[in-house]
Amino acid sequence: MARPVTLFTIQWGDLPLKEICRLGQQMGYEGLELSAAHLDMKRAASDPAYVQEVKDTLDKYGLNCWAISNHLAGQCVVDTLDGAYDSRLDGFAPAQLSGKPAEIQKWAIQEMKYTAHAAKAMGVDVVTFFMGSPIWKFWYSFPQTSEEMVEDGYQKVKELWTPIMDEFDACGVKLALEVHPTEIAFDYWSTKKLLEVFENRPTLGINFDPSHLIWQGLNPALFVLDFADRIYHVHVKDAKLNLDGRNGILGSHITFGNQRRGWNFVSPGHGDVDFDNIIRALNQIGYDGPLSIEWEDSGMERVFGGTEACEFTKKINFSPSDVAFDDAIRNQ
Repeated sequence: MARPVTLFTIQWGDLPLKEICRLGQQMGYEGLELSAAHLDMKRAASDPAYVQEVKDTLDKYGLNCWAISNHLAGQCVVDTLDGAYDSRLDGFAPAQLSGKPAEIQKWAIQEMKYTAHAAKAMGVDVVTFFMGSPIWKFWYSFPQTSEEMVEDGYQKVKELWTPIMDEFDACGVKLALEVHPTEIAFDYWSTKKLLEVFENRPTLGINFDPSHLIWQGLNPALFVLDFADRIYHVHVKDAKLNLDGRNGILGSHITFGNQRRGWNFVSPGHGDVDFDNIIRALNQIGYDGPLSIEWEDSGMERVFGGTEACEFTKKINFSPSDVAFDDAIRNQ
C-alpha cells in the first residue's frame, strides 16, 4: 500500500504555482493538494487549456494531484448567514465584496460549484473543504443554548449545502470536510450528527486531521476506525500540548507559536499525535489515498520543516502485513 505523500499548498499561497512545484520536488513530495491559491476554480471549470497548463507544470516537476481544496470559499457559504456573519470573512472573498455578506455568500456558493467541475477537469475525485457553522458561537452554553437552536443550525447547513452537493454528485466528486473548530462538525459527536443530518449521503466524508482532535482530548485512531467509511482524505499535521498549569486549552487569544498557549501546531513528529497508531488504523480500514502534509509550525523555518515532514511521513508510511507473524511456526 504505497500511499502518496503530498503537500497541501494553502500555507504556501504566497508562492506562484511553478515555485511551489519546484519546492515540492526539492523537498521530496510526490504530489500537491492544490488549494484555491494555486488553482483558479472558475477557470479550471471551463478552460481545458488552463487545466492542461496546470497539469504540465505539475508533470514538469514530477508531481501528481490526487485532491484539491477550497476551504476558504466553503467557510463563507454558511458563515455569511444573518446573525452569523463574521467580518473576518472579508479576507476570504474578493476584495470588492468586503462588508457584503449576502454577496459573499452568493460568490461562495458559486465558487464551490465551480470547484466540483474543476476537480472533474483535473481528474481528481476528492475536494477537501470547510463548510462553516451558524452555531459555532454557541459552543459554550451561556447564555443558554437550546436543542432547538442547535438543530436549526444543522438544518440551515443542510439547506445551503444540498444544492452544492448535487453539483458534486453530477461531477462524480466527493467532499471531504476537515473536522475543525468553527465547523459544524468539530469533534466526534458533532461529526456523527452531521452525517446523520445528511442521511449518510455518500457525497459527504471526512478530511481526517488529527491535530484538531488531539488537543480536544479525542483519540484520533479511534476516530479513524469509527468513521472508516467516511475517511476520504488524510492530513498529516501535529499539535503539541503545553498545559503547564498556567496555559489554557482555549489558547487565551495568544498568537500561534507562543509558548504561553496551551497547545500549538508543530511540524509532524514534534508533537503529541501518535502517528504510528494512526497509520495502523488507516491500514486496518484499507485507506490507500494520499497522506497530505498540512505544514504549520510558527517556530520552524518552513522549507526545513517541509522537508523534514516529508521524510518523517515517508518513514511512518508502512503497509499492513500480508502474513501473520506466527504463521511460520504453525504445525511445527
